[in-house]
This record gives sequence, structure tokens and C-alpha cells, in this order.
Amino acid sequence: MTVRRDFSVFLDNLKIKNKDTISSRYGSITKNLNEKFRDLENDKKNYSLQAGSYGRYSGINGISDLDMLYILPPCAWTTYRKDPSKALDHAKDAIKKTYNTSKVKKDRNVVVVEMQDFTFEVVPVFEWQGVFKYPDTYNGGSWRQCDTRAELIAFRELNDKRKDNLRKLAKMIRAWKARNDIQMSGFLIDTLCYNFLNDNTKYDKSCFGSFDMMVKDFFQYLTKEPKKAFYYAFGSNSRVGVNKAFQDDAQKALDTATEAIEARENGYEDKCNQRYKAIFGTKFPNREAKQVSAVNEEFIEELFDMDITNQITIDCNVKSDLITKMLSSLTYGGERIQHQRKLHFFVKQTDIVGDYEVKWKVRNRGHIADRDKNYRGGIIDDDGSKTRVETATFYGDHTVECYAMRKNTVIARHIITVPIE
Repeated sequence: MTVRRDFSVFLDNLKIKNKDTISSRYGSITKNLNEKFRDLENDKKNYSLQAGSYGRYSGINGISDLDMLYILPPCAWTTYRKDPSKALDHAKDAIKKTYNTSKVKKDRNVVVVEMQDFTFEVVPVFEWQGVFKYPDTYNGGSWRQCDTRAELIAFRELNDKRKDNLRKLAKMIRAWKARNDIQMSGFLIDTLCYNFLNDNTKYDKSCFGSFDMMVKDFFQYLTKEPKKAFYYAFGSNSRVGVNKAFQDDAQKALDTATEAIEARENGYEDKCNQRYKAIFGTKFPNREAKQVSAVNEEFIEELFDMDITNQITIDCNVKSDLITKMLSSLTYGGERIQHQRKLHFFVKQTDIVGDYEVKWKVRNRGHIADRDKNYRGGIIDDDGSKTRVETATFYGDHTVECYAMRKNTVIARHIITVPIE
């Protein structure tokens, strides 16, 4: 695999797969708090703010700690001004109405909701002149200030300037942290990635094909950082603590990343792959057997901006003269598609709200594709129906990929294998 495809697949593997479940939990907690603090029944109107790595879109699959601010109505200030602990108690009681089998507790600044698969930390806040006042139950209780919205805006704005590379880098560094047990908070990771790219325009026009160098340069940046007790956060200038010095771990990662690049340059693909797996773990893709590339193959990452914030799933109706079967059911049973079957690809499911367009990519593989030099691999415009019709022509594990587009930016993608006998 090329650098471009390695890191493209790697980032795809890091995408959060259960966004629907997470959004549903956010919504149900918001609904309960709306009922308690605003007398709004069965209303998920968004008086909450998703914070933390999930709110910054820098989290990765397997995320379990989720942060949420619930904005209290201004009229409630007189009720809670002198008793911030009461605001937490009332929020806790409201959440328990739905999550009565979960452990729901108050912990200094937050209400902690421990579910089977997630832990939510919910903070009831008042918004005042653009900043938030949040409760602190220590030393008799008080209201402290944070500027979470400014952090979200600053992170998003720099990410937009850096062509989504800030979020991508932060996701990869989270994989490094998970693989190597690095003692570094998610907020610190995002802060360091932000600082690295804030004055660095080197990768503004780069995509996956340069990510090996971007990762190497980032680890080198970490090794040169002086040891500090804290950093100042983007947007808010709040303090982000450093639990343990990270320079030695970064040096090991830098050495390994350098070895990976040198191994690839010298044709040692297995060694290169092993080195990246040592850095990033099993989410980094396995090395595939060398395949012949399509001469005119196009890669979506090189043609359009990428901002994968949604999910899309495609499937295929396999049609013969008398019967239609779903490709997903065929492949689940280990079957292959017979020649000359009509293949109707379609968007089966998506969480995208509003209008969007799609593009397609069909890639032929196998010995007949190699023999006839018939690989295809171009990016194909959709006709507006969000469907694609093909014919099963010759043997091979071909692939079809669908890209959801909005304003010339890819917001979701899905690839399926089409096994033809």
C-alpha cells in the first residue's frame, strides 16, 4: 500500500462507529434536563453543548468519556446562585428518571452518568457575556468560569485553515497514546496538535500522502518542547495540565517513524508496516499483497477537501432474471456473484441531515483485470438518484466506494467488496 492509502485507511479505521448511539444519549439527557429546568416535555431542543474531544471531532472509535454542558435558563440564577451544589443535585435527579439503572453521582463540578458503554460528565452552566459559569462544590461552593465555546471555535477555525489536518493529526496521536499507554489527556493532545499546526503552513496543501512526514515532524516537535507543568489552551487560555513528561516517549516514536519512512524508501514494506503498527497499534492497516495500480486511478483525497463527520452505508441489489438478492446477505453467507448479474448499488443508510450529493468509484481487481489492464478507478459523478448500476463481468474481488459530498467536501464515505466468480 502507498503512504496515501495506508493513512487513508488508518483514519477511516479511527472513525467513531457508534455516533448514532452517542447522539441518542446526548439527546435523552438533554430532554430530561429540559423537562426539569424549562418544563419542556419530550423536547430535545438543543440547550446543551457537546464538549471535549467528541465536541471537537478529534475523538476516535472506542471513545467512552463524553462531556456535555447544559445551559440553564437565566431565570434559574436566583435559585442556584448561592447554592451551586443544588444545581448539580437537580440535574442528577432529572437524569436518573431515564437512567435509573445507571450509576448517577455528583462529583465536585459534574454529574457523572456511568452507563455500560459510556461515561457522561454533565455540567449545568449559566452563560454570561459569552462565557460559562459552572458549579464548584469545594470550600462551601462557588461558580467558576470557563470558555468552552471559544475553545470549540478556535479549534474548528484552525482546522478549517489547515484543511482538516488538525483533527486528523489529533486522532492519530490518540491512537499513539492508546497503543503505548502515553500519560497524556485528550485536551493536552489537542492543545499540542493545535500549537504545532498554528504557525505551520507546511501541510496546508497536503493530504494523506504526506502524513508520514507530518507525523514524524510532530513527534520531533514534541521532543524539542521544554518540560512544563501546563500549557495554555487554544481559545480560552485556560491551563491544561501535563501529568507526565512526554518527551522520552515522543523520541521513541520519532525514531520508529523515521525507521518506517526509511524502510519504505528502501522497499522494505513489511518492516515499514511493523514500525507504524508499533506506533499506532492495530488500527493501522495491515500490509496488503502488492497489487497492480490502475494507471488512471483517482483518489478522492487528492481531488476534494475531506471532513468526515457523518456516516453512510451502501448496499447492492444483485439481480438475475427471476430473483433479486442483497449483496450484504450474499457475502455474509460466503457466496460469490455469478457473471452477467445486474448490480444496483444504492445508499442504504446515512445520518446526514439535509441535501447532499454522492460520487462513486468502481475498481476492478483480479487476474483478468491485470491481464486486460482493465482497472477503472475513476471518480464518477452520480446522476442524482444516489444509485449506480453495473454488470458483473469477470472474476475478482472488485470494490465500489461511495462518497457523500457537500460544498465540494467529502463528509462521509463507504466501501464494499463485490466478489464475482
